[in-house]
Amino acid sequence: MAAPAAPDVPDETEEAAPPRKSKKKLFVILGILVVLLGGGAAAAWFLTQGEGDSAKEAEAAPHQLPIFVPLETFTVNLQDGDQYLQTDITLQLSDQAQVDALKLHMPRVRSRLLALLSSKHADELVTPVDKVMLAQEILAQVKQPLYAQGKPQQVDDVLFTSFVIQ
Repeated sequence: MAAPAAPDVPDETEEAAPPRKSKKKLFVILGILVVLLGGGAAAAWFLTQGEGDSAKEAEAAPHQLPIFVPLETFTVNLQDGDQYLQTDITLQLSDQAQVDALKLHMPRVRSRLLALLSSKHADELVTPVDKVMLAQEILAQVKQPLYAQGKPQQVDDVLFTSFVIQ
């Protein structure tokens, strides 16, 4: 005789197998998510590191772009008597308010610079170092208040665009 048929009782090994597969899938999905999130965080960190320098520069320099104001050509006799200086000067300013004040008082600015330039000897203006020192003197003259009880001007730089001694 044949053995009685076993009732349909689920085998324990069969029950345990499907949960293991779903646990494997869960671990794989979690692993992928961790890798993606880690990669995204690393990419965001690298991208923000470059922007941090730009942000620091923007905070350090609140003005947008420098404004360059060319002055009319200066031609002056030098102290040597028979030599003269002809130069073109451009001023670098940080904002439009400074430009407007400078233009309003341009006759005073030019007068100061003419007096300074005409007080020089040709041999004081020959080397590059001499020109740097002259630019510093011009900067000091231009930064002085343009009228009594006025505030000093904010001039960032003095640039020579032409410089001829004859």
